Amino acid sequence: MSKQVTAKPVLRIRLKSYDHKVLDQVTEDIMTKMKMDDQESSRIRGPFPLPTTINRWTVLRGPHVNKKSREQFERRTHHRLIDIVDFGAPDVEVLKNLALPAGISVNIKTVKN
Repeated sequence: MSKQVTAKPVLRIRLKSYDHKVLDQVTEDIMTKMKMDDQESSRIRGPFPLPTTINRWTVLRGPHVNKKSREQFERRTHHRLIDIVDFGAPDVEVLKNLALPAGISVNIKTVKN
C-alpha cells in the first residue's frame, strides 16, 4: 500500500544585498509582517543564510611606470532565503505591500515541495 502525499505549494523568497545589516533588517520585517498576518494555514521557514558570493578583482594603479603597484577590490553579495509553506491570498497581499529600502533585490517564486 502506498500513501499518496500531496505536494504543498511553497512561496520561496530570495533576498540579495551588498549590506548584510540592511538585509537582516528586511528579513526581520518580512517575518514580523507574516506573523502579524497570523494565518493558521501559512507556516514560515527561515530565514536561511545562503553562502556569500565574493567577487574580487585587481587593477593596476598606474599604466606606465608603476607596473607592479596594484589595487585589489572586493564585492560581497549576501543572500537570505525564506519559505512560506501552504500560503494563501492574504500572505501574497502582505508581500505586495512591503516597502523595501534601496539596494535589496527580491525574487519571489512558487515551488512545489
